Amino acid sequence: MQTISYTWASVFAARAKGTNLVDFETFEHLNFRLPGPTPLPPQVREALSGPAIHHRGPLLKSIMARVLERLQAAHRTTSPVLLWPGSGSAGWEIAITNLLSPGDAVLVTTVGDFGDRFARVSERLGLEVHRVAKPWGQAVLPEDLEAALAEVPDCRAVLITHNETSTGVTNPLADLAAVARAHDCLTIVDAVSSAGALPLEMDAWDLDFVLSGSQKAWMCPPGLVFCAIGPRAWEAYEQSGYLRFFWDMAEMKSFADKHMTPTTPPLNLIFGLDAALELMETEGWDNVWSRHHLVAETTRQAVTESGLRLFADPAVASDSLTAIEVPDGFTASSVVEQVMKEHNVLLQIGQGAYAEKVIRIGHMGWVSEADVIEATNALADVAAKTGLTAG
Repeated sequence: MQTISYTWASVFAARAKGTNLVDFETFEHLNFRLPGPTPLPPQVREALSGPAIHHRGPLLKSIMARVLERLQAAHRTTSPVLLWPGSGSAGWEIAITNLLSPGDAVLVTTVGDFGDRFARVSERLGLEVHRVAKPWGQAVLPEDLEAALAEVPDCRAVLITHNETSTGVTNPLADLAAVARAHDCLTIVDAVSSAGALPLEMDAWDLDFVLSGSQKAWMCPPGLVFCAIGPRAWEAYEQSGYLRFFWDMAEMKSFADKHMTPTTPPLNLIFGLDAALELMETEGWDNVWSRHHLVAETTRQAVTESGLRLFADPAVASDSLTAIEVPDGFTASSVVEQVMKEHNVLLQIGQGAYAEKVIRIGHMGWVSEADVIEATNALADVAAKTGLTAG
């Protein structure tokens, strides 16, 4: 197989010349280690190419019935799991406008960029937002949440980012949910970079609303948002004061019960999801989670042995991505560019204030130990040659 040299600079040069930028052959040869979107298994890609079918016909109904049942199994719940067209971030708005009312007090865990965004969306939609924040690289602990809730006696819901994609930190969801329930708060969980990769026990952990997106551990292209909705969330829906149309979960459920959607669904994405869920179901959910843990441990060990430093506290490091510190005097983008140029391995820089101070290696979804060994070896090689690990 021919190796194709590729850099972001070549994209900009091609743009300047007016040439075609859709160079799919280039990406076929990359070790694509972004923390989303993630690589697509061949079975998913084949399913995505399926023909147009009747969106109210018996074939789609049979596929939808199977997909929705498999999503329940994946979330370890007997409650409905609904899907909409949209990014994972749409799940924030679905949760807020269906479960809460303007002016409600909520507490949001913020340990990185996506927790901050969840808080900003809540403010934009008129909620009274309180934050329980920890420095980037750390997790919110049960005692942190307990102390914060003591200051917000009228808190209606706790909004938890299970896995913070910007920092590679996993918050202790089960323990945080127990604290929230002790204060009679709804638990609304952003599981965008955890669902399908990390243990997620919706019923056993007594979660109320869990949202995620198709483009990460679910091994699908971007474009679908999933929401698992428990009994208390349906009770809260009856009291919600928001107006909504497209995101109305009762409307969606009324159609899901008939294995349809209120509006024309993204058919081919559903075909791909069906194939992805079959792969994961065949592997077994406990095995899927164990594989992610093994791959993550391999990544963290290799990074440490190369002389680089992990960004996240090892006690709360994520099994779906690894964040690595970039020392002073270097930029994440220059390192990522060199790794791409010399090794055809695509990594990702950080986000927000840490955009140039963090490199992220995605290892969720369709991933093996061999993939991350190649990626960490490439990073170690560039780090050694550039002096990134000096001192």
